[in-house]
Amino acid sequence: MVYLIGASGHAKVVIEILEKQNIPIGGLLDANPEIKSLLNYDVYKDLPVSFNPDHDKIIISIGNNSIRKKIALSLIHQFISAIHTNANISSRAEIDTGTVVMAGASINSDVKIGKQVIINTNASVDHDCIIGDFVHISPNVALGGDVQVGEGTHIGIGACVIQGIRIGKWCTIGAGSVIIRDVPDGAIVVGNPGKIIKYRDRHEF
Repeated sequence: MVYLIGASGHAKVVIEILEKQNIPIGGLLDANPEIKSLLNYDVYKDLPVSFNPDHDKIIISIGNNSIRKKIALSLIHQFISAIHTNANISSRAEIDTGTVVMAGASINSDVKIGKQVIINTNASVDHDCIIGDFVHISPNVALGGDVQVGEGTHIGIGACVIQGIRIGKWCTIGAGSVIIRDVPDGAIVVGNPGKIIKYRDRHEF
């Protein structure tokens, strides 16, 4: 049985990935007491007594990277990944625990994807890319070959990153941006070509 942490729109997509693979869902957890159910699954404030830590598993169905990291580091339960049957994934790609891959995503040869990553709908991750833990690659993002993305970075909808680029930890790449130069840790980048507009405070990552 799988339990989801987070009962928002992102969780709906994860639920349907699991349903498509006939993976049984025990319910969801969410701190909001007003949410009682999602897509006909019960939503709990805490893990129910029916949860068996020796057999049941967890998926963190929360899009915010920093919250996802905080929850992942606070739990000792077993995580599983959720990979859509309509994703195109190379047999030579490596995907670590807790990662979610949405429909239409393409992950090519020798890609390495870390823990608790989101590869969203129709995103393309080309050969030899390395994606750090807690990254979110948004819908329709295109990463060229040999791109590296550091822990916690969020790449916005439709952004493009040319081959060989290094993007640091806990960066934000704005929707539709075109990245043609390396990006340092904590940078917020927008535009075509992408330009740094500010940096995140150090306490944020």
